[in-house]
Amino acid sequence: MTHAHRFLPDLDEEGIRRAQLEGLRHTLGLAARSPQYRRHLAGCKAEPGDIHSLEDLRRLPLSDAALLRDGYPLPLLCVSPSDIVRIHASSGTTGKRKILAYTRRDVDTFNLQMARCYEVAGLTPEDRLQVAVGYGLWTAGAGFQMGSELYGMLTVPVGPGNLDMHLQMLQDLDVTCFGATASMALLLAEEVDRTGIRDRLKLRKVICGAETRSEKMRLAIERKLGLEGSYDIAGMTEMYGPGTGIDCDAHQGIHYWADLFIIEILDPNTLQPVPDGEVGEMVVTSLRKEASPLIRYRTRDLSRIIPGTCPCGLAMPRHDKILGRSDDMFVYRGVNIYPGQVMEVVGTFPELGGEYLLELTRDEHMMDHLTLTAERAERETEGGDEALVAELESRLHHALLARVEAKVVAYGELPRTFSKTKRLMDKR
Repeated sequence: MTHAHRFLPDLDEEGIRRAQLEGLRHTLGLAARSPQYRRHLAGCKAEPGDIHSLEDLRRLPLSDAALLRDGYPLPLLCVSPSDIVRIHASSGTTGKRKILAYTRRDVDTFNLQMARCYEVAGLTPEDRLQVAVGYGLWTAGAGFQMGSELYGMLTVPVGPGNLDMHLQMLQDLDVTCFGATASMALLLAEEVDRTGIRDRLKLRKVICGAETRSEKMRLAIERKLGLEGSYDIAGMTEMYGPGTGIDCDAHQGIHYWADLFIIEILDPNTLQPVPDGEVGEMVVTSLRKEASPLIRYRTRDLSRIIPGTCPCGLAMPRHDKILGRSDDMFVYRGVNIYPGQVMEVVGTFPELGGEYLLELTRDEHMMDHLTLTAERAERETEGGDEALVAELESRLHHALLARVEAKVVAYGELPRTFSKTKRLMDKR
């Protein structure tokens, strides 16, 4: 990082633990104001004075999306409705949308966590950020923009899609940082590469969110745009929105803001903690949220805590990229499979790019079939596909313990999107 920390707290491990204990007591004090939380926490010692150490957190019950939907339209509300200044909502792909309320201080904290991400990414107030994520009920656009404004950067709010306008604004306004989904960033990078306008751009950084990005995808975006670096942020609507963490130049995990929330990693089946380094479901407890605090909220995201100190020197702890979702798992011929497992296998082949598609079908004999279509790497030509497909099927069989039919297609043949790329099509 090229400048003194303006937004990152100067906390060591002990300081983080003190902040977490104080924040947990504060959150429980707020929860006592909510009839919904009082019912949820009934029967366990959940008063602030009952919390003597962080280990006491495990005595509290878990919560999940059902609790948010049960309280629709303003679930888990711990403040007067007159204190709410904004709402955001999840995409609502199943059932009712999850609506989260924000006080003025909640908005300030949301902006702060995004400003921290920009700081870790090595941006300065002299940089210019172009926003290519969605505005409105979705949190992403507001988070990217208001965090950027707090940081002091000129902010260009184009939104998703509209590739021609993005290319024009990048050139006309000398934009230096682009915020987008990984899919949108790749689409932009391919168009810049195709049109040969890279030398007309001042772009030096890209920040991606909303979907998991493979290492191959990151490197392709950086190469095509000639970047100094690109970064992945974490986030979700329930925890303000984007910006709960970001990877640094070491690219060895996501630094998360442990003074703003606690992360537990639990076995999704037993709901017991797993050791650091082992994969489980992320469970979060907010420490500063006022309107709709979270207490042991099951995110369904699968990750792991990365032990040890990051080479970048930042004291904030790290979790791995999101490896999948416990509810994204699909059952194929009796085997539990996560799409992230397939991404890892594809990533071991230098001949392949980062784009792939899984299709599940069922034949007339009620037998399930799983087909993987993977793109060649950009400069790979046809030839030797039979051996490549055989090796790909072999590694998939070894990793998944199930047989998968593989196909290899030319670079660019799979569809591109402005938003999140759908990797699994279940046609059963």
